[in-house]
Amino acid sequence: MIAELDTDVLILGAGGAGLTAALHAADASPRLRVTVVVKGLLGRAGCTRMVQGGYNAVLTDPDSLDAHLLDTLAGGGWINDQELVWTLVTEAPRRVLELESRYGCLFDRTPAGRIHQKPFAGQSHDRTIHKGDLTGIEIMNRLTEQVVARPAITALEECRAVELLLDADGRAAGALLLDMRTGAFLAARARATLLAMGGGPTMYRVFACSADKSTDGIALAYRAGLPLRDMEMVQFHPTGLVIPGSLMTGALLEEGLRGAGGHLRNGRGERFMARYDAARMERSTRDLVSRASYLEVIEGRGTPNGGVWIDVSHLGAEVVERNFRGMVKRCRDFGRDLARGPVEVGPTSHFLMGGVVIDPICYTAIEGLFAAGEDTGGVHGANRLGGNGVAESTVFGGLAGDAIAAFVEGRPAQRPTADLGALVAALTAPLARPTGPALYGLLHELREVMWEGAGLVRDGESLSRTLTTLNRIETALDAVGVAGDPSLNTAWQDWLSLRNQVLAARLIAASALARRESRGAHFRRDFPAPVAGPPFSVRVRRGAEGPVVTTASVEFTRVVPPAVAAPAAVEVGD
Repeated sequence: MIAELDTDVLILGAGGAGLTAALHAADASPRLRVTVVVKGLLGRAGCTRMVQGGYNAVLTDPDSLDAHLLDTLAGGGWINDQELVWTLVTEAPRRVLELESRYGCLFDRTPAGRIHQKPFAGQSHDRTIHKGDLTGIEIMNRLTEQVVARPAITALEECRAVELLLDADGRAAGALLLDMRTGAFLAARARATLLAMGGGPTMYRVFACSADKSTDGIALAYRAGLPLRDMEMVQFHPTGLVIPGSLMTGALLEEGLRGAGGHLRNGRGERFMARYDAARMERSTRDLVSRASYLEVIEGRGTPNGGVWIDVSHLGAEVVERNFRGMVKRCRDFGRDLARGPVEVGPTSHFLMGGVVIDPICYTAIEGLFAAGEDTGGVHGANRLGGNGVAESTVFGGLAGDAIAAFVEGRPAQRPTADLGALVAALTAPLARPTGPALYGLLHELREVMWEGAGLVRDGESLSRTLTTLNRIETALDAVGVAGDPSLNTAWQDWLSLRNQVLAARLIAASALARRESRGAHFRRDFPAPVAGPPFSVRVRRGAEGPVVTTASVEFTRVVPPAVAAPAAVEVGD
């Protein structure tokens, strides 16, 4: 027997996007019943809480909305959806003020009392707002307090969405949920559903995102038939900790270190960024710095443990300890002294720039289904600027909440048509199969093949080989069994997660194979330069035989890139 739940608004995910959406929807219409589904504990799960660096928003001269727009487009290789970017840069200042004045966030301030903004890589002005180097904790704590204070919002903790539900006409009707504590399924029927589950490229050998992430939202969207864009664009952050033998390998040292003047050196002590971007050096964009670090290592100039050094000790121990308390403590936990000497770092998979196709108020191609945050594509293009991520989640989360509140007015809930019994049977099948060690062996194989074949440096041969391996892993996964009953069964949850990770990995590799050029985070040895002519977006959606990959022209609604028109013709729209 599958239990049922009726709600007005179903929000899948409880990071920055999900919680901001819940608050906006509840405040727009207090009569609405808003249900938030969180895979972990409310306010304690996901990636927004892990944000160290900060939040990009234009607050004072000489910075401008036009400058933020151009920085984001140039950093993104000009394949961004320009209307989404314009929405981000124009809404971010208002959202920062809302976070402070309405929700209670306290960001660092200058001696004059203004919000302090620090330099981040790839940006023409100091625009990154922060709370020390623990910005995400500040935002999530305050958003969580506000959610708990609103009786209209209910949180279902340690509960995960396993399938989106549609009605007979293809409209969103809610989702099939799984209570991870009890192993019981719940059919949640809603008048509108928001997909805000976060991305999280945990299918790579080294990753920085929360370990509970498994690209669930991407997988749900694909299986529901939604189009996705630019899935080949996976961001690798250049400064993940290198701690041999520790699960903390890949944990971030944030971009503010480079913005403040930190130096990157290879194993020979050389500031190697002079070879790759002599103008910006360590303040170059994440895609270029990560790839430069990777190339230094594979060409034999790495540190003893296969990384490079980051050194901020020349800034002074007192300055480092005051401005980067969280990172200083994290390094000292592993015997490294960030304030007084170099620390080994290396590239770590961090963020998905690709995802669901949305419009500027978060509508998807399915009526009644909205999406926001890292589940979506188009804002960041081929490379995300540091500080634009948490801005994206709260900006578009708020817009989604407003749009949903308006959408559901006077609309009934739709009735799902899926065979729920068949869905549950497929999802619980591993519990009835013979057990073995295969599950974690397949997870290890997935991470190795993605790192080597679809990682920082790719080519057609490695991507084709990766797709072949992924197909084999997917087939093998269908035969894996897990021991125990459904309640509190971590192996079963890992099987469900791996199922989604493999699917997202296939979308990444298939999209990367289709993009026969190098751009932003996507670098192909066999096509090392961008294509001549207008940039394009790679699209993928579910077909009868698997992923169907196409390309689409990028619409230059605000700015024509210099590669397409002479510089004199490059103008910024209002």
